[in-house]
Amino acid sequence: MSEPRESFETIAGCKVRLLRSGKGAPLLFLHGAGGAGVWLPFYDMLAQTRDVIVPEHPGFGHSDMPDWLDTVGDLANFYLEFIGKLGLRDVDLVGTSLGGWIAADLAVRNATALRHLVLLSPAGIHLPGVPKGDVFLWNPEQRVRNLFHDQALADKMLAMTPDDEERKRQNKNALTTARVGWQPRFYDPNLRKWLHRIDRPTLIVWGDDDKVFPPAYGPAYRDLIPGATLEIVKDCGHLPHVEKAAETAALVTKFIGA
Repeated sequence: MSEPRESFETIAGCKVRLLRSGKGAPLLFLHGAGGAGVWLPFYDMLAQTRDVIVPEHPGFGHSDMPDWLDTVGDLANFYLEFIGKLGLRDVDLVGTSLGGWIAADLAVRNATALRHLVLLSPAGIHLPGVPKGDVFLWNPEQRVRNLFHDQALADKMLAMTPDDEERKRQNKNALTTARVGWQPRFYDPNLRKWLHRIDRPTLIVWGDDDKVFPPAYGPAYRDLIPGATLEIVKDCGHLPHVEKAAETAALVTKFIGA
């Protein structure tokens, strides 16, 4: 993998860390609850044709915890300012899980700077009769195992021993996730009412063995966004960009164009 460039930007009084690599039109990736501590192979695949920008959300990792952060809506507004501050135009916006929720909320508010929207197993809505997995109740091993269809990947992750710095990062990420996603659990009752406002081509990708947000959420999300396309990735859990990186990158690249 290529080494990304690391930098920091201060926006809305909050200093955030960015990882960036590639050339071409901008692709902004919004990470999930686990954070964006490392540069993933998925990013490298997208960076072959795009300028891939991966910030750590306010309150996550090496970014500041601002006093204004209370909701996902706050993060959506922050990223609207982020896009303006960096002077980004015709942005392909990609978000996963919590980041998918942020991306959808942003697109509802103002999609002027966006070209395409891609949501990977996004949070944000509630489907009656289809309970979500409760990551706040699972123990650490359950959380890891329930992220993946392929338990060999879970075994590999569980075998890693985090150092003190990584433990601090994980704890900070968990606290911020609880701050914005605790009640109600990972959704905004008002979001579904306004998803019809999204007027950019939208791709939704879901793993067929997602234990966090079950696959039934995929069609529900698709039907709330006019003209949205849904792709189901086989033998895949909650993190298609990790577990099926090449397949997911191919879906995204085909959708957003060369």
